[in-house]
Amino acid sequence: MNKFLTVLLLLVVIVAAACQPGKNDAKADEVDGFKLAAVNDIVMYQVNPRVFAPEKSIVAVTQRLDSIKALGVNVIWVMPIYPIGKEKTKNSPYSIRDYKAIAEEFGTIDEFKTLVDSCHAKGMGIILDWVANHTAWDAVWLKDQGHKDWYTQDENGNVIYTPNTDWTDVADLNYDNKDMRAAMIDAMKYWIVDIGIDGFRCDVADWVPVDFWKDALSQLRAAVGNRQLVFLAEGNNPETINDGGFNMNYGWDYRGQLNKVFQKNEPASSLFEADKKEYENLKADKVKLRFTTNHDESTKETPVVDYGGERGSMAAYVATVFPHGGALIYSSQEVAFPTPINFFKYVPVDWSAHGDIYKEYQHLISLINQYPTLRHGAPSATFPDNDILAFERNGDDGEFLILVNVRNAEHTLALPQAWAAAKVTNLADDKQLTLDKEAKLAPFQYMILKK
Repeated sequence: MNKFLTVLLLLVVIVAAACQPGKNDAKADEVDGFKLAAVNDIVMYQVNPRVFAPEKSIVAVTQRLDSIKALGVNVIWVMPIYPIGKEKTKNSPYSIRDYKAIAEEFGTIDEFKTLVDSCHAKGMGIILDWVANHTAWDAVWLKDQGHKDWYTQDENGNVIYTPNTDWTDVADLNYDNKDMRAAMIDAMKYWIVDIGIDGFRCDVADWVPVDFWKDALSQLRAAVGNRQLVFLAEGNNPETINDGGFNMNYGWDYRGQLNKVFQKNEPASSLFEADKKEYENLKADKVKLRFTTNHDESTKETPVVDYGGERGSMAAYVATVFPHGGALIYSSQEVAFPTPINFFKYVPVDWSAHGDIYKEYQHLISLINQYPTLRHGAPSATFPDNDILAFERNGDDGEFLILVNVRNAEHTLALPQAWAAAKVTNLADDKQLTLDKEAKLAPFQYMILKK
């Protein structure tokens, strides 16, 4: 009997150990050696597949992962890769025919799984664009399954496109229908649980009911246990991010003020107020995604034009991501692509162009990654000026003074007393210098000073 009990006890121990989260357990915080970056440490890269290749672009993206990783990126966001509707089409990837499939233009599910695995192997998370507000007119839900009641209808019973928009290529979804909500969550779970992605960027998130997001994101997190997920809301409604369960949302207002500073000569220090307003209604663990461009903005103009040239575009980037973290790079931005990109079609990008600009983005992001103080929280102090954005960031890893000339002309700033005559390293070019009482900055020059 004693021998039997010993064997039984041993079996219990073995089974218990096997049930503990491990590196091969989908519910572990770390899966196969990969752990998603904390939300306030995220540097995100937006992948528009249509700038990588005219076909099989998922493979092309996988082949460029080393270059993307070398920028200092730790999460990539892939724009929609689902089959695109053909009825009333504009060829927009945001007109989705089937939430659980991949368009032939982009590749196969196995090729996407390889991309996911490759990202994780290189220490990067991967999230997908999710379009919950609408589908294509020939979506399987509507055409194949006949779920007309899953869609918003007019007084005559006709399915309509989203009111107050020109989105005529998509049919508006009806969130009063519980079955549609359940099907939407089921489709989201497929990509999270079965394919292994790390979250979603949710399109026009503010136009979808907050209670849906709360339910959906809670279910998705529960489905993977301790494995971390990240959810980015395209929108700026505090209720959506705070109550819906999102980690991040867009810094639209900050970007709008940045344009006014660079294009309409509004004061540089107005960006501090824009930053404060974006965060004042957010919970402490939420992060704004800051950007100088994305797929929507790049259809209008490239950052090189928006901000007065290559030097202006780099000054704008420093003024965007150093005051409060949450950095984004849009694919093509790192090579200073010179013209707008219409994401409704393939646009070839020369990835070998402007290697100096690539290296500059790489260097700036390396500083963000190296010094937590440069990416966590708001500035320690700000200094009002019309032409130079000036602020301090102080923490355990150093004292920093960031200066950004937002004008295409030389300007001088009287330095704060604590920095006058200080011996510093300008991390922008790794040169050591002794400061004077004033700092003279060339057109669009920036300095990242560390004591």
